[in-house]
Amino acid sequence: MYSRTAAASTGANSYAKIALQSAAMSASPQQLMLMLFDGAKTAITMARHHMASNEIAPKGKAISKAINIIDNGLKASLEADEADKAALDLVANLSALYDYITQRLLQANLRNDPALLDEADRLLESIGSAWRELGPHPSSAAPAAALPGHPIQRFSAGA
Repeated sequence: MYSRTAAASTGANSYAKIALQSAAMSASPQQLMLMLFDGAKTAITMARHHMASNEIAPKGKAISKAINIIDNGLKASLEADEADKAALDLVANLSALYDYITQRLLQANLRNDPALLDEADRLLESIGSAWRELGPHPSSAAPAAALPGHPIQRFSAGA
């Protein structure tokens, strides 16, 4: 039987998804990056909660979500100009750091170890805080890391 509570929950979830999609479509490149970092942090927080409650399946789902955000959002947006050795090195190092964070999350899931979740969370926060420090910028003055060809992360208007 489909209860009124379930219907309200489904409606609220649908509304939240539409609100998130609308926010993403109107966000600046910096805001998109911050949304990815915030999403990964939320997923790790949920994994920590499920781990403490011994809820195995939801814990795995939350960790998988964090990994997906890291691999298919943050890491996938890395780009560097082939001619810029320093930029290529920076991208390689950041890519390796994202891989390390993913490995820590996988180990946290396998070992049921909240300390590994904390480590992954701290590492992501250190990268995310650099994006937050860029501060709001007028639309005509995009943050350097959001400009096409910047060695750290790239987003085009169509991304």
